[in-house]
Amino acid sequence: MTLQNTAGPAAILCGATWLIGMAVLLLLLAPMGYGTHDVDPAAILTFNATRPGILTAFNTIIYIVNVAALATLVVMLSHGRRDAPAAITRAFGLIWATLILAAGTVANVGLERAAHILPADPDRAADLWLTLHTVEQGLGGGNEIAGGLWIACASLTTPGLPRALTALGLVTGLAGLATIIATTGEITGTIFGLGGIAWFLALGAVLTRSGSPAQRKTATVSGGRRSSARPGS
Repeated sequence: MTLQNTAGPAAILCGATWLIGMAVLLLLLAPMGYGTHDVDPAAILTFNATRPGILTAFNTIIYIVNVAALATLVVMLSHGRRDAPAAITRAFGLIWATLILAAGTVANVGLERAAHILPADPDRAADLWLTLHTVEQGLGGGNEIAGGLWIACASLTTPGLPRALTALGLVTGLAGLATIIATTGEITGTIFGLGGIAWFLALGAVLTRSGSPAQRKTATVSGGRRSSARPGS
């Protein structure tokens, strides 16, 4: 597999990490209010103590693994392109990837520190986890402004995408931008999450089948050269 062939699998991996994260959230964490303003820090830390490793794996998948795939996808979608829209889209994507990486490191370090304090001082541990969880949410979970910008821009500037996929990306991107409104943030965040899963997986299928923009450009140029080299052309 060449570097240009990684765009499709990277997009699918992005969607898969979100899908796994949403499954864990709904099945295990939602009863404790995780992902909402009503999260119960004491319940989260008790869960982590009785079922160690699950939250660390959850954070690692939705943040660290996701950002590795996302950074690859962002770079490959703009690879070989010199136009301003591609450059702007790439910038938004790399900013988003940086925020996700920061959120993941804060999430895992905060969980580790709170777990260390928990036996001696449960109240202090809960306060520490909630404070760092708020930082985590501000960077990459509680609002989706950077992600909304990138998905919308990528949908508009990536050549060769089906119209339905472009439309899905725009709706998903607008939902991400709307998470800045506190009163509707949880609803628009859910729309962004579900739309993002569908968008990444569909984008991955398209890119796997037809190649990245750079691959399609190379194929077009090569085809033109072969045609011009034929006798009588």
